[in-house]
Amino acid sequence: MDKKLISILICPKTFKPLKLNPEGNALICIDEDIAYPIIDGIPHLVEDAAVPISEISSLNSPKKKKKIKNKFENND
Repeated sequence: MDKKLISILICPKTFKPLKLNPEGNALICIDEDIAYPIIDGIPHLVEDAAVPISEISSLNSPKKKKKIKNKFENND
């Protein structure tokens, strides 16, 4: 993700800055120990998409990605 974009994104829960995790698949809110997934280059910054930081590795799972994408596509 673009560093300038990351620098302006904030956690929708705490309104504090987010950090890109080393794998590049999530934005992390340190204060809440949660991560927001980045799927197909799009950060999903809604509280329903947040997962505990300990589950970040599961965001690489195609099944988890599909579940998150379907959730947002069905909310149209």
